[in-house]
Amino acid sequence: MTIEVKVPQLPESVAEATVVNWHKAAGDAVKRDENLVDLETEKVVLEVPAPKDGILTEIRKNDGDTVEADEVLAVIDPDASAVQAKSGTQPQEKDATQAQERAAPKSEEKAAKTSGGPPPQTSPAVRKLLDEHDLDASDIQGTGKAGRVVKEDVLKYLEQQKQPEPAAGEAPKAPPPPSPAAGASGERSERREPMSRLRATVASRLKDAQNTAAMLTTFNDVNLQEVMDLRARYKEKFEEKHGARLGMMSFFAKASVEGLKRFPAVNAYIEGGDIVYHDYQDIGIAVASPRGLVVPVVRDTDRKSLAEIELEIAELGKKARDGKITMEELTGGTFTITNGGVFGSMLSTPILNPPQSAILGMHRIEKRPVAENDQVVIRPMMYLALTYDHRIVDGAEAVRFLVTIKEMLEDPARLLLQI
Repeated sequence: MTIEVKVPQLPESVAEATVVNWHKAAGDAVKRDENLVDLETEKVVLEVPAPKDGILTEIRKNDGDTVEADEVLAVIDPDASAVQAKSGTQPQEKDATQAQERAAPKSEEKAAKTSGGPPPQTSPAVRKLLDEHDLDASDIQGTGKAGRVVKEDVLKYLEQQKQPEPAAGEAPKAPPPPSPAAGASGERSERREPMSRLRATVASRLKDAQNTAAMLTTFNDVNLQEVMDLRARYKEKFEEKHGARLGMMSFFAKASVEGLKRFPAVNAYIEGGDIVYHDYQDIGIAVASPRGLVVPVVRDTDRKSLAEIELEIAELGKKARDGKITMEELTGGTFTITNGGVFGSMLSTPILNPPQSAILGMHRIEKRPVAENDQVVIRPMMYLALTYDHRIVDGAEAVRFLVTIKEMLEDPARLLLQI
């Protein structure tokens, strides 16, 4: 009896997902709880595990397909696995070969006939490309794992086939030198790729924020000498005791908490004709991931120590980069901090993260001459930018909020004493 692999229940408010990457091909042996395919939603990538040991006999949704909850993605035959275990045969023999023959497209069947061995394992996207150009997968040198043929291998093979062969006895002609505007290959190529679901969602929400909110940005600069001295003095003991690096973000998060307490409108949002105020501070930290910008949330930031904040930021950042972040960890923030300084940004005007009413932009630290006690001294300075929704936050509140953060960071003892 076969088992259907279905799209899991999607997070609330997410209607559909996109198939982004199959880790198994039709005919492969799979084990229970082994990840079969990745599905991309608006915010996270979901892994779909195998419900049971068996042979993946059929793949019904290919890379790029849009799917909804409970749709069938693939079919597993657990009996094929049982027969193999009993007889001691390998996945490419007997039942597995039969399963592959039932499910594999013509390109892989042809490869099996010409090579005399089992068909090469390829993704649905690669098989589709092979079929479109009537190619034999065994003729293509695979660069993927275990020699697997990937999409780039097929495209390279097709490009090579376009180049004319030299006549008998004729030496190959040297290619003409590329023009100054051309690339390394001498061609001015273009590529068209569909936007990922995450990128499309981010684009839509940010544009909605521009169209809806009355955004305004106010600026200030901050002298980080005291914070940097504090970090230099205690970073080794801090890491030894807490197992976390003492970074800048925890100071900015705690300073923001104090500002949010003093100016509740910055920590609120508009819903219809009402203003919803939060009596807690859940701060989102913007993180660049391979899939795009995500904003994991550090909840109850006001109740956490610098060490707890640093540990949580490190954990959430790793999850985001590894694609393991969950929907729950990305929702519910009341205020956002984004740090363009790690990429070298000197100054920017960040866009609101709806429905929040404000976002703080950090920038690079740069030593600059400043006046202190009528003397010119060199200090590590950073420009700060606060973008806010002028419909709910007045200009005076925004400026004073940013001044509060400046005061807290220039005299970190205020964070401890809450003054």
